[in-house]
Amino acid sequence: MGEKYLFQPLTRDDKISVVLYRVGIALSTVIISIAAYLSFSQNIKLHSLEINILLTSLYISVGLSVFFIHLYVSKFKRALKKLYFISILALITLFVMGRGDVSGILINKPYGPFLLIPLSGCLGFITAKEAFCFKLMEGYLLALIMPFYLFLLSAGDMTFRGTSYGLTLIAVMLIFFTFRKVFMPMHYDIGDKSAYS
Repeated sequence: MGEKYLFQPLTRDDKISVVLYRVGIALSTVIISIAAYLSFSQNIKLHSLEINILLTSLYISVGLSVFFIHLYVSKFKRALKKLYFISILALITLFVMGRGDVSGILINKPYGPFLLIPLSGCLGFITAKEAFCFKLMEGYLLALIMPFYLFLLSAGDMTFRGTSYGLTLIAVMLIFFTFRKVFMPMHYDIGDKSAYS
């Protein structure tokens, strides 16, 4: 469970790592919220470069949280990093298959959204970890909904409108989650450093 007690004074490195972890969560929320907004704005035509930048930014923001997460059990952190590296391979695959344009693959190919499932797994792990530690119950829901949403997209079982509503639901839940998480005291994320393995 989450540690709400201050076990030891936080070092400068502790504070930096907590800030980077939380910045990663906040940026991921902002990027997914922008994507949700744009999915409803049919009059906005996005260029492939803009979609590439949004997606790459999402990978970077999730990566910040992955590499600066504080977990007592080191094997979970190693597993999360491995999943993130798999998600990077999936991103490279998207760029190669799309010849630099990921939008065509994401929209027109069933395996496009499927290749985003490892990244959603990373973000879902983070939200589930926070749900477990600090009873942020929406974190569990996000961990389940995000990969399921991508699975439905890859199966072709969603209309364009349904896709927009699904992404908006995820964005709203992430906003709620982020506001509850990022304003917690910094020492909550560090806990008892003697317990790290």
